[in-house]
Amino acid sequence: MGLPSQQASNAVIYTTYAAFLAFGLFIAWTLRHQTKGEYLATLRTQKGIPLALNFIASALGSGVLFSYPQISTIAGVQGLVVYALSSALPLLVFAFLGPIIRNKCPEGFVLTEWTRQRYGAIAALYLSALTLITIFLYMVAELSALQQIVTALTGLNGLPAVIVECAVTTIYTSLGGFRVSFVTDNVQGAMVVGLIIIACITVGVETEISHDLIERSNYLDASLLGWQLMYILPVAILTNDFFISGFWLRTFAAKTDRDLWIGVSIATVAVAIILTLVGVTGLLAGWSGALGDPPEQSSIAFFLLLEQLPAWVVGIVLVMTIALSTAAFDSFQSAMVSTGSNDIFRNKLNLWVLRGCVVLIIVPVVVVALKSPSVLQIYLISDLISASSIPVLVIGLSDRCYAWRGFEVVVGGLGGIFTVFLFGLVFYHGDASQAADLLLLEQGLYANDWSAFGAFVAAPVGGLLWAGGAFALRLSVQWCIAKVRGTRFDALDKPAAPTAAFYTGGAAVAGGRRDSLGRESEREVYSDEQGVVRSHVDVKGKFF
Repeated sequence: MGLPSQQASNAVIYTTYAAFLAFGLFIAWTLRHQTKGEYLATLRTQKGIPLALNFIASALGSGVLFSYPQISTIAGVQGLVVYALSSALPLLVFAFLGPIIRNKCPEGFVLTEWTRQRYGAIAALYLSALTLITIFLYMVAELSALQQIVTALTGLNGLPAVIVECAVTTIYTSLGGFRVSFVTDNVQGAMVVGLIIIACITVGVETEISHDLIERSNYLDASLLGWQLMYILPVAILTNDFFISGFWLRTFAAKTDRDLWIGVSIATVAVAIILTLVGVTGLLAGWSGALGDPPEQSSIAFFLLLEQLPAWVVGIVLVMTIALSTAAFDSFQSAMVSTGSNDIFRNKLNLWVLRGCVVLIIVPVVVVALKSPSVLQIYLISDLISASSIPVLVIGLSDRCYAWRGFEVVVGGLGGIFTVFLFGLVFYHGDASQAADLLLLEQGLYANDWSAFGAFVAAPVGGLLWAGGAFALRLSVQWCIAKVRGTRFDALDKPAAPTAAFYTGGAAVAGGRRDSLGRESEREVYSDEQGVVRSHVDVKGKFF
């Protein structure tokens, strides 16, 4: 019973990384002649099952071994079920909105490209900045979680494992780009599913439950926090998923809309089951006595439980952790490079410059991650930002909202964050310091008050109210300008197709022109000399 020896742990860790490196290099070698377009994205080529494995690998990370068992020790079965479903069901948004955005922006491969065509460059750069910050935070959280997990499971310093993982993923991702990440995620996703099943079975068989602790733990009872989480978590996770470019890269990679639906549906069910199984270890830790009598809340419940189990079980979990972390991290790397190349440099950078960017972004990520910040707090900061910005952004998906512009999106997003501060001032009776702390959710998600709940209400509602005010202000100013100049007020005129707002991909132009994907289209989509998919139509969204 207990942890494996440090020598055995080192052997497991570095053998697993060596295997991933060898596999990644092999795939990168087979893709050595790919174009820059293929390096950045793979449009409409992937079937349902590979997509499912990729969504699974991208949706999970080693941080789940902290967060889901922890919620079980705080809000019991109710909190766990809510958290698992709130994490899995939002994946369906890519099946619902993916086909719409793919048709409106057939040459895009990230959400920010549609944003540029719908709302203009300023709004696109605003969303791109939030996206890149979110991906950066997720990369930091992943390395921070890995470092803490390796230390908890083996007693070793987790820093060498972090450095090795960065080296491994950077080498094969810089060489192969998105496509190598997609292929390796297939293998790693399948490994994760298999290893979690094995680990859960062995943990369940080996754990000795005290029936008296089941009653004293109160894990089976409903709680105020459990009810609050039924609102907080769906809003936080659903909106935050929009900022994860890795999901959008895989959405645009689906061969057909049917493949996208198949892949996302399988991934949703699998992720819900996996996260529930992982979270149950928190319940088992409490019921086994690992958390005391009566059980106390713990962010390391999973690892306290493992201390009571045989070393070989810990070995399986260690391999699973490395697979989880590597799959998530290489997805974030490829997503950051693809997003930055598209949004900032308009896909004009040389392929070798792109490869260099993969290497460079690792340095600040590692530096911040070594400070070992709270994984949960990192997620919460990005969740508040997304809850403010995404509701006002998706309004533009409706053809009826053709008058909605980028000005409203930016003002609404920033206004939502400011509204959280205003709510904090009211909630904390004018204490500006505590109100500012609420922006960073310093008290966490599980405070014994209504602060976190109020923040996640204030963010989207405030964002929509500020955006509505910005809409009215813009129209008023444009109406006044038209009157002063003696020109026609046209701010409410419906723009002529094709634009990112109205293009549906269904209407053919004269002569039956087809795009590079073989579809009749009013916008001709083609690949340039470097393999980057572009459109002959110069679509420019409006900020004002």
